Amino acid sequence: MTNGKAQPDENAPVLNQPPVLWDRTQKLIKQIDGMLDGDLITYWNNPHGSVCSNDVMGFYQMLERTGPKKKLYIFLKSNGGNGQASLRIVSLLRRYCEELVALIPLECASAATMIALGADKIIMGPMAYLTAVDTSITHKLSPIDRDNNRVSVSLDALNRVIKLWRDEKDSHTGNPYQSLFQHIHPLVIGDADRSNSLSVKLSRDILSFHIEDEAAIEKISHALNSWYPSHSYPIIIREAQAVGLNAVEMDSKIHDLLLDLNEVYSEMGQTAITDFDTTKYHNNEILNIIETSNLQLYYQVDKDWQYNTTERIWKGLNDHSGWRKLELEKGKVKTTRFHIS
Repeated sequence: MTNGKAQPDENAPVLNQPPVLWDRTQKLIKQIDGMLDGDLITYWNNPHGSVCSNDVMGFYQMLERTGPKKKLYIFLKSNGGNGQASLRIVSLLRRYCEELVALIPLECASAATMIALGADKIIMGPMAYLTAVDTSITHKLSPIDRDNNRVSVSLDALNRVIKLWRDEKDSHTGNPYQSLFQHIHPLVIGDADRSNSLSVKLSRDILSFHIEDEAAIEKISHALNSWYPSHSYPIIIREAQAVGLNAVEMDSKIHDLLLDLNEVYSEMGQTAITDFDTTKYHNNEILNIIETSNLQLYYQVDKDWQYNTTERIWKGLNDHSGWRKLELEKGKVKTTRFHIS
């Protein structure tokens, strides 16, 4: 210690940092912008990221900065997340534009599909897909997996277990719930049923932003919540059209540029982990990115993880995760942070 200040540990490992590729993403966004009859905003999640409530504030920061638009295109790439956050994101987007168009070159699953439902038109590439939007829950009383983590439970999975049970010719085994309750708490089943009702309502509310036909809203909501044998079943463009969505093919040049943009985002979102030992590591991964011309927001995890051998779970320590903002001011890129509590 010198002059009362702690000196940095020279033996401490250098933390791996993810690359922030502003120049490359901005170049691609401006190229795509020039090919559209509206303004482009991007929303990208890496496989460890998700649609979540914090993203709503990120969108607000973005939309307040850019202002209202006549027509807004949104590039969506996500494995899903929180459906209630999707409703709030759609509500914000619709407030700041007269017409909303979704650009989907790759996966747009679950809660991200809900965001796409809020668009007047869904433009899909040859590899693009939506999914069902029936929700699963991870309850405090949910079953525990082999890593001691709570697992998610969906009403559809529960209903299928019960249906299979009842379809068996040998029915002398009695009430299926008696055995089911030994593995899944009754409150979890009750909340799963409530969660399913929630996903149907969210779908209806989101579609109502641009569809007035109640029958059409009901058909699409019912289809996306109950037609498919798997939550992750890929709804390709012809299936999306059959459901009743306004889905059309994507221009090949725009598709190729969006794939290039996804590649750059994937580089930004690469794993950035520094291992200290077998029970502790630091994660600096970029999870979610929201971007438009001259403005980029991204959420970066920045914290230590320690393995608790007694409880057999990983616990986060020294958490400095949060949103970073890059924007062009007077020809220079300015980097700041903003906090959400």
